[in-house]
Amino acid sequence: MKDREIDEFVARAVKDAPAVSPALLKRISASIQPSMRPVRPMPPAWLFTTSLVSIAVAVAVAGAARAGLYGVERLTAFERVLIFPALILLLWAAATEFAASMIPGSRRRGRPAVLAAFTSLALMGVFLAVFRDYHATHFVSTGIVCLVAGLAHAIPVALFSWLLLRRGFAVDLVAAGAIAGTLAGLAGIAMLELHCPNFQVLHVLIWHTAVIPVSAAAGALTAWASR
Repeated sequence: MKDREIDEFVARAVKDAPAVSPALLKRISASIQPSMRPVRPMPPAWLFTTSLVSIAVAVAVAGAARAGLYGVERLTAFERVLIFPALILLLWAAATEFAASMIPGSRRRGRPAVLAAFTSLALMGVFLAVFRDYHATHFVSTGIVCLVAGLAHAIPVALFSWLLLRRGFAVDLVAAGAIAGTLAGLAGIAMLELHCPNFQVLHVLIWHTAVIPVSAAAGALTAWASR
């Protein structure tokens, strides 16, 4: 069907439609007006993004300070300059995507799975550039402790993030949940980098980075179950 034919079909349908009584339109308008209230506009997206990053950083720092800042104390100045700015940039990217996912019509830059994968790979690249200890002492026992600690700090970040954006509306709830999980997972990794003094490459690459995909999957599953 061509555009011209569609236009002609719509024009005929409108032409043949019976006229609506003005009295009926007035009654409908009168019944709707009492329930209409002005809508408070949502804050700008950058404010949401800044707030989300602040929540993630606050939880990570508070958790690491409570457990002990053993990791950051062992890091050299060069290692700190590589790791923590990278974490802040990735947190900002994830927060931007999460804010966009909760505001209909916002510009989206990619799929949640791509965001989680890119974030994990980017951190792996940073860790490979920083750490040089290739031993694997107590690999599983210490690794599980770090994974659980990272996820434990990701949970409050995810909850506070949802509360912050509760006035928004996620068109794709599962995608929003996955992005929220990625953001929360980054906060968990930030806590581990501040706290964990285990700089063995395999430990950091696998157990620290695993917080992101596990948290993203948990966020997506939670969102799917709540639909």
